[in-house]
Amino acid sequence: MAAVEAQVQALFALHGPRYRWLATITVMLGTMSVVLASTITNVAIPTIMVEFQLAQDQVHWLATGFLAAMTVGMLLNAWCAQRFGARGAYLLAMGLFIAVSIIGAFSEQFPLLVAARIGQGLLAGLIQPLAMITIFQVFPLNRRGQAMGIYGLGVVLGPAIAPAIGGVLVDTLSWRAVFLVVLPACVIGMAMAWRYLPGKDRQLAAIRLDRAGVLLLAMGITAVLWGLANGHRRGWGDPLLLVTLPGGIVSLVLFAFWQRRNPQPLMDLRVFRYPGFTGSFLMSMVIGAGVFASTYVTPLYFQQVLGESAASAGLMLMPAGLAMAFTFPVAGHLTDRFSETRIMMAGLVLFVLNMVLMAGATLTTSAVWLVWWTLLGRVGLGLMMPPSSTGALGLLPPALIPQGSGIFNFARQIGGALGVNLCALCIQFFSDRFGQTDPAASLAQAFEYGFDRAFWLLLIVFLLALWPLHAMRRGLIRKLL
Repeated sequence: MAAVEAQVQALFALHGPRYRWLATITVMLGTMSVVLASTITNVAIPTIMVEFQLAQDQVHWLATGFLAAMTVGMLLNAWCAQRFGARGAYLLAMGLFIAVSIIGAFSEQFPLLVAARIGQGLLAGLIQPLAMITIFQVFPLNRRGQAMGIYGLGVVLGPAIAPAIGGVLVDTLSWRAVFLVVLPACVIGMAMAWRYLPGKDRQLAAIRLDRAGVLLLAMGITAVLWGLANGHRRGWGDPLLLVTLPGGIVSLVLFAFWQRRNPQPLMDLRVFRYPGFTGSFLMSMVIGAGVFASTYVTPLYFQQVLGESAASAGLMLMPAGLAMAFTFPVAGHLTDRFSETRIMMAGLVLFVLNMVLMAGATLTTSAVWLVWWTLLGRVGLGLMMPPSSTGALGLLPPALIPQGSGIFNFARQIGGALGVNLCALCIQFFSDRFGQTDPAASLAQAFEYGFDRAFWLLLIVFLLALWPLHAMRRGLIRKLL
């Protein structure tokens, strides 16, 4: 088959100028499907907890497993796209995504449900970067910004509407419907991909898959997350835990060592030699924790503390999601006028204020105030995300920007997995503790105590982020000198 450039030109000749938008719509269907899937299950968590008789430190694997697997999938994307081509990789990933979604919808055992979510996350990690590749292939340099803006708005609108859609489905049909709702878009995306995406470029040199790196990374992430999740339930002195948690850390250290020696690594760790990039990596982890943990915790708070239905909780989250989506272009415009770290500091202050207000809320706090406070935090995160990415990549030479972008996105996803994991453990631990010290308290009061501590945990994490933010600022100043 011809080189990708020749295939793209042939598709332009066949479909005309509209081809670039047809290709963009194709990859957006896939990306929005997996983005919706990443958050739409959050409003279904309380219902799933009841059906499978689960605690917070168990059910969180539906979110944690998805995010952790997505990090691995994103690192496999380059190999998969080169091995099968954009069209082949997209069709394979979307086909498997449909299959595991159906398995999740009909799961009767919780481990199988978690396995389906892990499969969704792995495939989402493969699908999402394909959109960036396609846009760069079909748009000229002077129009990529416009295309990325439209694409980015679509991506962030997905999580904004996902809780509302999921809540309505849970209340009117079943939690199982949240696994099926995106499948029509997946099928349409596959049909369009067969026609509009280029195939494999056989002129490119083959990329070897770093199997050892994938294995070490997957083992390390799984062991660390499992160890943290089971410490409260099994006891920190449990023999299996004493093997698993240190073993996971050792596996991650070996992964880093192997990446430094491997000529074709999953991660090019040379990016950490540049001043400020370590700070930006940690900031990406913090922002990921804020985005994904708050998206996970807030709908649970509305349902388990306030007693709202899944549909009401989803609708209460929609204004905040929309506000975050429309903050993105504003943050991008501000980045052109002010330093990235100054805008990130403003966003950090807003998110910290949101956590203070949520932690101080009581059972009698008006839902209207909670909606406004959640919106405030989402605006803060919206202000932080674009400049954090721009600033991080601005620290690197052009040759390392692709590698730096992958590592930066990896940090956000793994930060999200850790954030959800720790917040869920925090809720369970402190809710149990409150119930033991005050047996007469209601379940809502016990949950409120646990959720408040989770909000304080996120607040502390963001305050500690002042150090990596300062390191990032010093790196950007040094780059300008």
